[in-house]
Amino acid sequence: MPLFDSDFLKKIEYLSIVSRRVFRGSLIAQRRTMQVGSGVEFADHRDYTPGDDFRYLDWNLYARHDDLLLKRFQEEEDLHLYLMLDCSRSMEAGSPSKFDLARQVTAALAYIALADLDRVAIVAFANGILHDFPLTRGKNRILTLLQFLEQLEPIGSDTNLRDMVLAFVHRQQRRGLAIVVSDLFDPSGYQNGLDRLRHHKYEPHVVHIYDESEAEPNMLGDVELVDIETEQANKITVTEKHLKTYRRVFGEFLDGARDYCRAYGVGYTRTTADVPFDELVLGMMRRAGTLG
Repeated sequence: MPLFDSDFLKKIEYLSIVSRRVFRGSLIAQRRTMQVGSGVEFADHRDYTPGDDFRYLDWNLYARHDDLLLKRFQEEEDLHLYLMLDCSRSMEAGSPSKFDLARQVTAALAYIALADLDRVAIVAFANGILHDFPLTRGKNRILTLLQFLEQLEPIGSDTNLRDMVLAFVHRQQRRGLAIVVSDLFDPSGYQNGLDRLRHHKYEPHVVHIYDESEAEPNMLGDVELVDIETEQANKITVTEKHLKTYRRVFGEFLDGARDYCRAYGVGYTRTTADVPFDELVLGMMRRAGTLG
């Protein structure tokens, strides 16, 4: 089944409407400056709510359709959203794979931002930057963006968030929100890359994806383990004691990512790969709406 079928398009359009009408774009903490009635460039309309200034109603639309809508204008400081997608080989694990969910979440967040007139770029990475979808704006760009995501594959070697971010922050570009969609299996430590984003005045948010089988592996006895990224193989005998130790270490890894993000004010969303993308994004919006 195609990753981005007609049902997917319907769902992201719904998410966009919910984001604008219910949560008022509060999915992300940093928004461009948007004013009603005055500004540099006409942006779009929004529904009238009690207390709004009648001077900014679009009376022409009201006369034609009997709809109470206010004009909105965009100032120069629109939001730049950078979506950083992990394309290392570990992302192909799971059924459905972590990579499929990661691409769907990336596409949904991009569409919400494009529909709200923000500027969006995608950085596909593993041990460095693999591919770029340059900054773009407007809903009409979504099909091109989906084609870009559809063609990506989890073929990169070890994840190295630090090296990717090091190359990213030296580009001549405006600061903005940087959403990292990854399993965070970074041998050098994901913290260094996130630290660099923070220190260079980007606003990082982590969407941390893992597969249930990674948290609860079902194996005992003599097995051959192959590192999916390095392809290094090791034959071992797995005992109940080994599994207990593994579960504890993996749990500490998950909790460590959450605690790091809490400590430094980094947005953090954790999910298993089998969660529907629209439920995940809607949950992100709910939490942001509550906090915002």
